[in-house]
Amino acid sequence: MKTVGVIGGSGLYEIEGLTDVESISIDTPWGSPSDDLIVGTLGDTKMVFLPRHGRGHKLVPSEINFRANIYAMKKMGVEWIVSVSAVGSMKEHIFPGQIVIPSQFYDHTKIRVSTFFGDGIVAHVSMADPVCALLSDELYNASISSGATVHKGGTYLCMEGPQFSSRAESNIYRSWGVDVIGMTNATEAKLAREAEICYASLSLATDYDCWHEQHDDVTVEDLIQTLNSNVQMARNIIKTVVPAISESRECPCCNALENAIITPKEAITQETKDRLEILIKRYIK
Repeated sequence: MKTVGVIGGSGLYEIEGLTDVESISIDTPWGSPSDDLIVGTLGDTKMVFLPRHGRGHKLVPSEINFRANIYAMKKMGVEWIVSVSAVGSMKEHIFPGQIVIPSQFYDHTKIRVSTFFGDGIVAHVSMADPVCALLSDELYNASISSGATVHKGGTYLCMEGPQFSSRAESNIYRSWGVDVIGMTNATEAKLAREAEICYASLSLATDYDCWHEQHDDVTVEDLIQTLNSNVQMARNIIKTVVPAISESRECPCCNALENAIITPKEAITQETKDRLEILIKRYIK
């Protein structure tokens, strides 16, 4: 049975046809994830859901335990992650209410730990293509089939938050040519790559940040209203994409660590091996 993970709002696991639903508490070497994992079955697929900000949206982006979240997904056998999140549109043609499936990230965060490595072991994975092209293709096809207006490709700028951009920042980001702006996905993508999990982003445009002169500046009220109106669409896309995901993985994601670990095996302590066993056991015994 293939296992697909979904990271996003707490309402996403309310999908028609999801059965055998249970809540599972997971511990990791980096502490607890944002919340208990919701596990269920959709057809012949095991589904693992995680609200990234916790139920009730209690964590600001920089408080999210990203390492614990991705490690917990790996521990549950997840091989594909669909990330659902709100973003601001930085392009005129990407209207609020539409969907973007980014192909690139620019990480503009400042204070986060975005790697499992360090503390006795060094690895450098490639992030040239930070999302799984195959999963992104299937996500795009599922969005079209679900009736969404969707834009494929583009750059997601990941900012620290929790504040929204100043007008000066927004205009500078626009000058860099980015397509959308958010606060979470680049960090998740880096860790998913280290965990050899296929990762793709379903980004829901909720506003024009604050750069658009003909539109009001982004507010939490507007963001939530637009996001809530898209929750059902996101559920439909997830339900459509899951059966289309291949049983076998034929992409570079699943071997991302193969040549990435540069610390000699004999220099890695047993404590480090135990901490990272789920991630490195194929390469370090």
